[in-house]
Amino acid sequence: MKMGSSLSMGGSKRRVSSRGLGAVLKEQRAKLYIIRRCVVMLLCWND
Repeated sequence: MKMGSSLSMGGSKRRVSSRGLGAVLKEQRAKLYIIRRCVVMLLCWND
């Protein structure tokens, strides 16, 4: 998950409004949720 670490580093360099930060966090959470669902589906499919 290098993408998350680089994104947080970029966020600390420049000021981001709370609403913008919330949108970024929401997007990251959605991506993680989708990835997690795909992994679970793949694991269940192999069984």
